[in-house]
Amino acid sequence: MVLAGERFSVELAETREKQTLGLMFRDEMPDDHGMVFLFPDEAPRSFWMQNTRIPLDIFYFDKDLALVSVSENTPPCRTPRCPSYPSSGPAKYVLELNAGKAADLGVQTGDVLELHLD
Repeated sequence: MVLAGERFSVELAETREKQTLGLMFRDEMPDDHGMVFLFPDEAPRSFWMQNTRIPLDIFYFDKDLALVSVSENTPPCRTPRCPSYPSSGPAKYVLELNAGKAADLGVQTGDVLELHLD
């Protein structure tokens, strides 16, 4: 997967079970790694950080892999009631990277994600 010219190794969350677990319970993630959530349709998306131990940037992409919005520096949540972080428009793909990556990459709305699923 490539975003803003930088290549990342990503895990795919394509089942309900993998999407529910996401990056929970991990104490660290390599700087060039992330997770991509694949949904069957384009719709408003909202993620939360329950049981997530590392801060993340959450990128929302539409059906054409164009960036819709980013939740930057999304904090971990270890309480039973965690806030959610919604997309600003319909999204079909969601990418989670370590916090600070959106700023490092200088991404902007409309930037295109290169996702190779073969």
